[in-house]
Amino acid sequence: MKKALCIMSGGMDSTLVAYIMRSRGYEIIALHFNYGQRTVSKELEAYRQICDHLGVCEKYEIDLDFFKTIGASALTDHSIDVPIDGVEPGVPVTYVPFRNGIFLSIATAIAEKERCEVIAIGVVEEDSSGYPDCRDAFIQSFQQTANLGTKETTNIRIEMPLVHLQKSQIVQEACRLNVPLELTWSRYKSEDKACGVCDSCRLRLRGFELAGQKDPIVYAI
Repeated sequence: MKKALCIMSGGMDSTLVAYIMRSRGYEIIALHFNYGQRTVSKELEAYRQICDHLGVCEKYEIDLDFFKTIGASALTDHSIDVPIDGVEPGVPVTYVPFRNGIFLSIATAIAEKERCEVIAIGVVEEDSSGYPDCRDAFIQSFQQTANLGTKETTNIRIEMPLVHLQKSQIVQEACRLNVPLELTWSRYKSEDKACGVCDSCRLRLRGFELAGQKDPIVYAI
């Protein structure tokens, strides 16, 4: 069976991508990163539950503690407050420097080992928080780099099926594929109930509202 390595955070977008790849007939190999983010334990719990729901047999959990040393992001540096007053103009403080580039580098090594045809990632360009490493052009350029840096017999394609969707379209597609959205986690700030006020929660809630759907997770507000 053809294989897809799915980078999965435990959030709605990357979870939907894994279900999309399964619907296309791929065997899913799951990959999750613990990089010192504020909600690391909750995201890992969500990832494991989603993998169980998907019936994933092969999964990876990679620890990347150096992101905390680098800092410069509200997700990994607790001295920087997570904004709760709406999406910031430009690149927000929740951007983790070159995170997706580092994730994709490690994913390429695993995909080559596992002989995966595809690496699938849940980047969203049009309705995201303005992260430069979520752009279509960046992912495409990385695909070329990955194939230049691997064996001649390795030919990896990076799929980003959500990159040009709005969050409401993502919610609609997730509902169509019966994705267990109640298992997903999107909060930036802490690991109890979803706050409903950070960038990630705001985007998620608005997506459900515009899609005419009710978000199944519990919010503090």
